[in-house]
Amino acid sequence: MIPFAVFAIAAAVTVYAAVKLSVYADVISERTSLGGMMVGVLLLAGATSLPEVTTSTTAIIVGSPDIAVGNVLGSNLFNLLILAVFDVVYRRRKLLAQIHSGHQLNAVAGLGLMGLVLVTILVPTGVSVFGVGIETAALVLFYGLAMREMSAHERAVPEVAAAAEEDSAAAEFQGQNVTLRKAKRGFAISAAVIFASGSLLTVSGERIALITGIDASFVGSFLIAAATSLPEVVTVLVALRLANYNMAVGNILGSNVFNMLILVLADILFRSGPILAAVSPAIAVTALFAIMLNLIVIAHLLYARYSDRSRLYVVPSIVLIVVYFVATYVIF
Repeated sequence: MIPFAVFAIAAAVTVYAAVKLSVYADVISERTSLGGMMVGVLLLAGATSLPEVTTSTTAIIVGSPDIAVGNVLGSNLFNLLILAVFDVVYRRRKLLAQIHSGHQLNAVAGLGLMGLVLVTILVPTGVSVFGVGIETAALVLFYGLAMREMSAHERAVPEVAAAAEEDSAAAEFQGQNVTLRKAKRGFAISAAVIFASGSLLTVSGERIALITGIDASFVGSFLIAAATSLPEVVTVLVALRLANYNMAVGNILGSNVFNMLILVLADILFRSGPILAAVSPAIAVTALFAIMLNLIVIAHLLYARYSDRSRLYVVPSIVLIVVYFVATYVIF
């Protein structure tokens, strides 16, 4: 039972440290003028994704590429489940009908990155430079283009710019009593704690897979992924209580886009060739289901924005929840 106890404790510590890390990251981005809203979003996305970074990095070190990749894809799956569950719980508020149009581009970017990963897993080119697949370079390029388009859209569309100011003000309010010096120290300490707890999650998760006989791809895609995505649950809940729906939805979709960069780091650290060519076929199934959930979210965003059939509003989120648990069963 020791691996299970270690996993539970590490998950709890990871959640607490990641939430504190997000607050400190926002204070740093606001009070050092690092370049406006997009830089702030990137810094916060990196902060909330740090559990996934440390977990996937440790997975490479212990020789488990399935957990490294499965953790990223599974976290994206779980994040969309979070969005759907809160959408159902707060269905009377119609969250996705009240957010700005920039989130659609964010969701499409996540879909494109996930599609690229699926194609690479199914049809690897086998071409690499210094052991890193050329598909990794394509991921970086696609991510950079997506960030540029989202930044341009934010500046061009008045409602997006106004919502960005609202999100920034709400986030600043949460950290208004934290000094810059305290934020820097707290960020460093929280990052160190997450590095340790994320490593424990991977090691104990690998041990659980060996003890139970469960495939490592399932452990990475669901067990560890769910644990490392718990900070998003807290962040979204706080945003909803502040009635800041753009922050809630943007946190989920933005984290999913940022998480894909973790695959780039994992590929660089993996010294046995391109990492996406070395993973189990079960990981391709995880990627396929992640694409399906992304498509449902995009359809829901469009439906909520342009349809007036309020009785059917919550149906796409219910479908998403069902598909998630089907994915869990299939991959298990």
